[in-house]
Amino acid sequence: MSRRKPKDPIRRKNVKKVVRSIAEGVILIALLLLMIHALFTFDTYEPYEEAGTEMASEEEDTGFIALSYFGVDRNETKTLISTQRLREHIDALSASGYVTITQQDILDYYREGKLLPKKSLFLMFEDGRRDTAIFAQKVTEEYNYISTILTYAQKFETKDSKFLMPADLQELEKSTFCELGTNGYRLEYINVFDRYDRFLGTLNTLEYAHVQPYLGREYNHYLMDYLRDEYGIPLESRAQMAARIDADYDELERIYTEELGEVPGLYVLMHSNTGMFGENEKVSAVNQARIMELFDMNFNREGYSLNTQEASLYDLTRMQPQSYWHTNHLLMRIWDDTGQDMAWADGDTERKSNWEELEGRAEFQAQEIYLTCEPEGMGTLRLRDSQDYKDVAVTTRLTGNKLGIQSVYVRADAYCENGICVKIENNELYILDGEQLIYQENIDRLTQAEPVSVEEDDMAAQIAEKELEVQYADTVQEGKDAAIELALLNETETLSVEEGAEEYVEEINLNDAADRQLSIKVKDNLLTVSVDGYYAVQEEEIQSVDAGWIYIQSGWGGEAYSQRNLTDDVYDGVFVDFEVTENTGAQKEAVLYDNKLHGLEWLGWKSRKLWNTVINWFINTF
Repeated sequence: MSRRKPKDPIRRKNVKKVVRSIAEGVILIALLLLMIHALFTFDTYEPYEEAGTEMASEEEDTGFIALSYFGVDRNETKTLISTQRLREHIDALSASGYVTITQQDILDYYREGKLLPKKSLFLMFEDGRRDTAIFAQKVTEEYNYISTILTYAQKFETKDSKFLMPADLQELEKSTFCELGTNGYRLEYINVFDRYDRFLGTLNTLEYAHVQPYLGREYNHYLMDYLRDEYGIPLESRAQMAARIDADYDELERIYTEELGEVPGLYVLMHSNTGMFGENEKVSAVNQARIMELFDMNFNREGYSLNTQEASLYDLTRMQPQSYWHTNHLLMRIWDDTGQDMAWADGDTERKSNWEELEGRAEFQAQEIYLTCEPEGMGTLRLRDSQDYKDVAVTTRLTGNKLGIQSVYVRADAYCENGICVKIENNELYILDGEQLIYQENIDRLTQAEPVSVEEDDMAAQIAEKELEVQYADTVQEGKDAAIELALLNETETLSVEEGAEEYVEEINLNDAADRQLSIKVKDNLLTVSVDGYYAVQEEEIQSVDAGWIYIQSGWGGEAYSQRNLTDDVYDGVFVDFEVTENTGAQKEAVLYDNKLHGLEWLGWKSRKLWNTVINWFINTF
């Protein structure tokens, strides 16, 4: 009988190393290929052909819409749109029949009366961020869309790695999917006051970002006004103002000419929207003269997307889609501007079929319902076959922005009037029994968020402003003096709300995010409502005891505060993991409706999230 040779442990260990190395290599190659696929394409832009495109006529001038994004990144931020959401926007525009036009098309439209496609889109990306070029161009190339990327001339000299340099812009032009424009020489803020009326003077972008949480609307852009003192009195004569503004345009012309051979033909004046070319008539006149001297066209306004022959080449308007806009939000705004048909986003049609779309537009993605209201109106969905629901429990997460309306109705009639309405409007919770208001409270107070006093907020603002003085002091001594003052401020005690100080109530901004867990329970004539686990009402007696429908609603929150003076009359309610169960007191209640993910569907969603996290890590790391 033969004996087996004992296994060589060193050989076995080496084999494992080889196998592991091969596996790691395969994974790295796969990730590299995915990154290349995600970031690069090798196509060429193909302009629209009149023969295959529905064109406008001389009798019907449909003009063109202009959209301008602040920037693009892999993941959404407060100002940068995610690659995925941009793709959803572009996909919907393409499905709606929009084709992109070039700067030359616009010039020919105004100068020669050239007819444009009925659905013409002029697409821009502002601020000249490097990540925008990396992530946006891949998406636009997939849809054969050309865009204009805007830069600040000053960034070429500061060599800021976050922004595109001249060599990058030349490569983008060679791709044929990109044209060049400019936001001007600099992005700088003048005549700045904080919200406590302290005068901060002039701030560059880094300084502005540092104190931005403590600013109101009292500031302006560099080319919009005279430099003024804290009393609003000009610090410069008319000739000095003109020389200062001229110097900006001169620098812009010099840098672009030296670096790119010419000044881009398209300009976006930061930030006018005044009906002129500045906040002051004399300032406007200086800007106007230089703009018409240097550029072929100027986007002078924001908020409205449609440009027609009635507009001027130097007073064009653009819409700036925000990073939190879901697809139907964008389409709703364009539809309101143009009246043109849109390919509304439905998402998962099987999930959507459980609801009746009565007002607005709804999109179902995974466990989320995006309910977009009509301009200055409502969005309303009614759960099918829910007319006999009486004793129920409803749970959902509400992740629409603070400014706006998200409502859930139970036991409601066929007109969504009588019944129980639980509504969060502009961060206030309202509970109505029919027409009777039975509860109202600020959400932050209900959930016992720690209040901040005016004194505490004022001190935080002073500290942030003193930190700027330390960092940007003109001399060593000034920096030392500011550091001493900063240390004293940090040691200064302030009264809290609990100690009797006035509470600081922040104005809600358009893009302030929210995330609330809502629970509603009705049984017989008793109602219980909680938000984030905090009870608003608990077994409150109600009059609405008849069975009725389940509705969800979204709505415009009214004229909104926006530090950047943005305006928006459309709102996206976001309902996550919406579930309706019986509320009979049984140990295990029957599920009447459920929009959650389960089983393999949940596992697939979780795996995709994990995979995206890995890809993001590789992109950010390498």
